[in-house]
Amino acid sequence: MKMALDVNGKSIETDENGNLTDPTSWDEDVAKALAAVDGIELTEAHFDLLNYLRTEYLENNEQPMERAINKGMSKIWGRKIISKDLYELFPGAPSKQGNRIAGLPYIARKGGY
Repeated sequence: MKMALDVNGKSIETDENGNLTDPTSWDEDVAKALAAVDGIELTEAHFDLLNYLRTEYLENNEQPMERAINKGMSKIWGRKIISKDLYELFPGAPSKQGNRIAGLPYIARKGGY
């Protein structure tokens, strides 16, 4: 689903998987535009997860799978998180759809554990 999104007067390009071609162009408005394509309206909880994914990638060069995301978000939110909690935010898989909306590169793997 290669496309160009108009965000605040800038054209933001995506690749054939819908991921940003230039990850440095990501900001919260770009995230909102990417999420809108999937019919998702971002909340504070969504941004908590998106920021976690971006931090893991930018600081640790990691794109965690669901199990690691559950553990990381449990620490951030101070309660036990299960996959269902994350799929309520990103039904297209937190590790794929979440990473895409977080402006991160495409992951060619299964989600899971």
